[in-house]
Amino acid sequence: MKYDKLKIDTPFDGVLRVTISEPGRLNAVDMTAHRELGEIWRDVDRDDSVRAVVVRGEGEAFSAGGDLSMIEEMTRDHATRMRIFTEARDLVYNVLNCSKPVVSAIQGPAVGAGLAVALLADISVAGRTARIIDGHTRLGVAAGDHAAIIWPLLCGMAKAKYHLLLCEPVTGEQAERMGLVSLCVDDDQVHERAMEIAVKLAAGSQEAIRLTKYSLNNWLRLAGPSFDASLAMEFLGFSGPDVAEGARALREKRPPNFG
Repeated sequence: MKYDKLKIDTPFDGVLRVTISEPGRLNAVDMTAHRELGEIWRDVDRDDSVRAVVVRGEGEAFSAGGDLSMIEEMTRDHATRMRIFTEARDLVYNVLNCSKPVVSAIQGPAVGAGLAVALLADISVAGRTARIIDGHTRLGVAAGDHAAIIWPLLCGMAKAKYHLLLCEPVTGEQAERMGLVSLCVDDDQVHERAMEIAVKLAAGSQEAIRLTKYSLNNWLRLAGPSFDASLAMEFLGFSGPDVAEGARALREKRPPNFG
């Protein structure tokens, strides 16, 4: 009941579905949604009735990334920057530390905080034409967020640098070939396949599944210092000049000119 931008339901016994909901805006993440995306995983972890989670976006998009108004407020106000910084750190660590397995259903654009959840999920299912984009450097800030902790481990350093430095989009098919996502399916099968996986996880040995997740995520915890540093570098950029031009370019739907 406390969530405003996340729709919560239980389509199958033991399976919680979390839907990022910002109708008409491709599920862009504003300040409320950003806070809620960090908090939900603690509640999931504490709820004994939940054995698996599916996270998705409403309609035909996962999430178009951070709301421009939120980004512009971060450039103007230090207190806002620090609050969002804390939420961004919590979002990553709370997904990793949630004992329940998380399955993401990636359809359409997946950018920003939404992309962090999509790729940090234990199993990720992407549609063939999904568009995965880490847009940090196009905005004019370092690729902090989830990038340093997960991209090199999933797809290797060479591919990670190519896509993170250039903000080159990745389709669902490309993401599966690179190892960035677990599975690629036809666009109209994304939600059904993700739910099938979650139902299977919910029916399995919860102790075995949760302890396996915990053990595997130690690889990501080892990268914690790299993630913390990258997040600090990203938020340092929000006080600099490039992000203002990046935000203007996004609003005006044009390439940025950082000259």
